[in-house]
Parts: sequence; structure tokens; C-alpha cells
Amino acid sequence: MTRNELPAHWAARFFTIWTGQAFSLFGSMLVQFALVWWLTKTTGSATVLALATMVALLPQVFLGPFAGALVDRWSRRMVMIVADSVIALTMVVLVALAAAGAMQVGHVFAVMFVRAVGGVFHWAAMQASTSLMVPEQHLARVAGLNQTLNGALQIVAPPVGAILWGILPLYSILAIDVATALLAVLPLLFIPIPQPTVHRRAGAPSSLIQEVGEGLRYIWQRPGVRSLLLMATVINFTINPGFALMPILVTRHFGKGALELGWMESAWGIGVVTGGLILSGWGGFRRRILTTLMGLVGMGIGVLVLGVVPPAGFFIALVAMFLAGVMNPITNGPVFAIIQARVRPELQGRIFTAISSIAGAMMPLGTLIAGPVADRLGVQVWFLVGGAVCMLMGAASFFIPAIVYMEDQMATVTSALPELT
Repeated sequence: MTRNELPAHWAARFFTIWTGQAFSLFGSMLVQFALVWWLTKTTGSATVLALATMVALLPQVFLGPFAGALVDRWSRRMVMIVADSVIALTMVVLVALAAAGAMQVGHVFAVMFVRAVGGVFHWAAMQASTSLMVPEQHLARVAGLNQTLNGALQIVAPPVGAILWGILPLYSILAIDVATALLAVLPLLFIPIPQPTVHRRAGAPSSLIQEVGEGLRYIWQRPGVRSLLLMATVINFTINPGFALMPILVTRHFGKGALELGWMESAWGIGVVTGGLILSGWGGFRRRILTTLMGLVGMGIGVLVLGVVPPAGFFIALVAMFLAGVMNPITNGPVFAIIQARVRPELQGRIFTAISSIAGAMMPLGTLIAGPVADRLGVQVWFLVGGAVCMLMGAASFFIPAIVYMEDQMATVTSALPELT
């Protein structure tokens, strides 16, 4: 199926699946908050939190390109069903351990790893399917809507998680994720997801490694995409460790507790909702990458403020989190829309996961270093450095033609690519 063959009732199909995914995402965020807070209260170690984040990042970095190639081969609908089901079964095991009082840090790490593997496949399948379920003129708005959903759930999930932490046993909170995962699977059992039309050239190779290589070559042939990925790698190395250690910033620097951690995450979420609504209604600049660069500068300013705010400035930190949250969908949404609009549908699984893997390649190293550095120098150093790097790179990119005209390059080179095998 192509973008031009969408049925008239595309919205009913897409948003039924989208709603199920929204419930699943809420359960995941709720449980993520509970697990992170459990690790914080159980160990009190920035290093443990950094290691937990690294465990969740490794599948994205190392499995991403292969997962994308497999998603382009397999039924994307079945990939999402299996991924959600495996995640649910994993949580059933953790629920049983928590109910028996036998849950250990190692168990949490193992569950985070399995969930991350399932998430890599699920995310690639959903992103690659969107371009064949949504008309091209609505892709940027759907990207903004997705960012709005993430923000809304980040507003709701942390405070709800903090409240449930005080009134329910941990195993009951974890069980919520099982129920919401089933809600995500249910629509997929009845609603078909279109598969891309794959054009095969006689005699051309078709091994998994070669298909992964094709996705990497697509990126390498476009200087603008390469430059943007280099920036994303540096920014992820410097910013993500700080956000992974947010519980330590709240408890050590501000002297606050679970409720205030929820407020911080909700401030980010309110910002993401605001930014997502802005992007959904506005659609961004005609040259979509300029919207992304503007968002990078604004997000860097917000993160930089978190690096300098004093212990008595918790309200200022909330405002900074809100600003960074507003700029997050304005930064990311246009990039998703560019890929969905310019990359052939049968390549999108590989492109999305390759970009995600390359951009996140330095995140495990940064996270591994972040814990010991934060234990010695304080967690604020990561926000200070990360915010400055993000702001300066975003501003400098306005003067780099390869980045500014990236979308034009993608449109030009795409037609010259060989047919898939």
C-alpha cells in the first residue's frame, strides 16, 4: 500500500490503535516512576540509577538497526502484538517477585532490559506504520499529537505514581502495566496495519546485514542527516545523564521527596503538552528543520537554568523544566515528520532505528560516567554542560547549509537509490 491508497476511514483505524497505545504508555510511565523511586529509596545511589538507565539504553543502541531491518521484513502489526505481550509477561514475573517480597535490584535491571528490547521493536514498527496510515499533510500534526500525549502522560503519571506509592503495595502498582499492555494489544487483534510495497530487483542481495547496511548508507549519503546525528549524539551524551539522575537532584540538591519529583516531571509534561499543541496547531516553519533548531536553542536554555539554580530555587527549576518540555516536541516532532514524508515506507523501520541507535550511541557511556561524577561533583554539572552544548549547537546549526537544506537533499537523493531487494 502507498500513501495515496489510504481508505477514507483512515482516522478511525489509526486513532483506535493510537488510543490503545496511549493506555499502554500511561502504564509504562507509571511503573517506570515506581521502579525508579524504589531504586532511589532502596539504594540512594546515583551510580545505581545511572546503571539502570544504561541497561535500558543498550538495546536501543546495539539492537536498533537490526530491529529496524526485521520490522521492514515482518508484519508490523505482529511485531507490536508480540512486543507488548512479552513486556506484559515480564511484568507478571516482577509482580510475583514484589508480592513475595523477593524483588532485588538485579531483577529490576533484568526487567528494564527486556522492556527496552520490546520497546525497540514496538517503537520502530509504530513509527514506520504511521506514514502508511496517515496522509502526508497530517504527519507533522500527528507527530505533535504524539508529543502532546507524551507530555500529558508525564503530567499525570508521576503524581499518580507518587500517590499510589503511598497507598498501594508495589506489586499492585506494577500490575497496572500488565493491564494497560493488554489494552494496547486488543485493537491490534482486529485492525489491520498496511504493509509497504517492497520493490525487489532481480539478483540483488537480501541478507539482514545488507539491509541494515542499506539503512546506514541512506544516512551516510546525506550530509545534513549526518551532521544532525552528530549533534544529537553529543547532546545525548551531555543532557540525558542529568535527566536520568533527576531523583538525586530533587533529593540531594533541593532536599525534597517523591511528591516534588512528581512535580518536576509534571512540569516537564505540561511543557511537552504545550509544545505539542503548538506544533499540532502551527505545523512548524515551511522548512521543518528550522523548527527543530529553534527548539534546540530553547531546550538548551531550560536545561542550563537547571544547572545553576540554587537549592532554594525549586520553583525556578519547575519553570526551567516547563520551558525545556515546551521545546522538546518542537525539536523532535519535525524530524519525525521529515523522515515519514521523505523516506520510502519500506525503508522507514531501518532509518528510524538506525537514527535512534546512532544518536544514542554515546548515551550509555555518558550515563556510566554520570553516576560517579554526580556522586563526586554534584548532579548539576550535567545540566550545566548539557544545556550550554544544546543551546550553542542549535544556534550554530542555523549557519550550516547541509543541515538547513537537509530535507531538500533527502528528496533529491531518494530517487537515485537502488530498489530494495
